[in-house]
Order: sequence, then structure tokens, then C-alpha cells
Amino acid sequence: MLKTISPVTEIKRATTDYPVHPLIAQRWSPRAFADRPVEPAVLLSLFEAARWAPSGGNGQPWHFIVGRKGTPTHDKLVSVIKEGNLPWAAQAPVLILTVAKMTTSSGRPHRHAFHDVGLAVANLTFQALTHDLYVHQMGGFEPEKARSIFAIPEGFEPVTAIALGYLGEPEMLDEKNRERELTPRTRRPLADFVFEETWGQTAALSEV
Repeated sequence: MLKTISPVTEIKRATTDYPVHPLIAQRWSPRAFADRPVEPAVLLSLFEAARWAPSGGNGQPWHFIVGRKGTPTHDKLVSVIKEGNLPWAAQAPVLILTVAKMTTSSGRPHRHAFHDVGLAVANLTFQALTHDLYVHQMGGFEPEKARSIFAIPEGFEPVTAIALGYLGEPEMLDEKNRERELTPRTRRPLADFVFEETWGQTAALSEV
């Protein structure tokens, strides 16, 4: 469970229609990160959680490039983040690039590779919450630049960039991002995406 809950996290708490685990309700993607390093032992526990994610055929296609602020790897990761994310993401104490192996052990295309990387990141994300750490995943980065800078071989694809750290204060952000930081989260209702019998027919579950 979370050790501390900030006022901003209360704003971001999911308003659920049905009960979920508290960590799911508390998870959100901040942009303001505190200037506080993440302990190496804690980082190792996050990657251990990722290690034990499920994957198709136990292929475990996930790979991670991790940079802590003040290191050359962090600087390289900052250089591949797109301009819209850069002002806040560059301040995160930890940046991570996720990479998927796109073939199975037998050399066939692995069509579930991105899905499996997502499962590993989900494990990492919820393990992070138990340490009061938050994750913000980004599609806004340059995959081919990342491939070149980190010498990622053929058959492997950069998937997402991740900013990770302890919560900072919204006042750290520019006006646009500060407003986003303080806006409650929303989600589509279950009836929009839980179907049965045919596409678009809402499942006739007693509680949907």
C-alpha cells in the first residue's frame, strides 16, 4: 500500500463504479517529480517485479534501458524525448526506455511482444506505488534516434519511454501542465467496451 497520499493524488484518485484494489485507484501519471534520487535497491525491486510478469510462451520479450539523473544514460534518454514532454520529463530522477524483442525463440514474429512488455511495465508500475514512486509512460519519443544512440539491434523495437520518481509539486510545472496535473481523471463506462455475442453489444452482466 502507499505510505503517503498527497492532496494531488486525492484529486487524481479514480472514481470507480465497482470496487478495485486501492493501488489501481491511486495510480496516475504525474509530470511533477521531486528532486530526490531513487535508491538503487528500490529500482532493483521494480525490475524484479517486471521480471515476473506473464508473457506468451514465457518468451519474456521485455528489455529496459535505465538512466538515473546525473548519468550519461539519463542525458541520452533526455535527448530522445520529444519536445512536448521534455520540460517535465527531463526533470525526472529516473528515465527508462522499454524495448521489445520482436521474434520468438524459434525466430517467428512475436505478435504479442508489445502486449507482454506492457504487462511487465504494469508490474513495475504497481511495485513502484508500494514505494511511493510514480510512473509516467510516454509515446512521445524518437524510436529511431533511440535505436541509434543505444545501438539497439535489429529485431528489437523501442516501445515507450518512462519517467519515474517521487511526486513533486504542481507549482514546478508551466501553466498548461499544472492544469493537467490538477484535473481529475476520467474513463469511459464499461458499457462502451465490454461486449458479448457480437461487437458493440453491451455484455448483459448484472452489474454492467
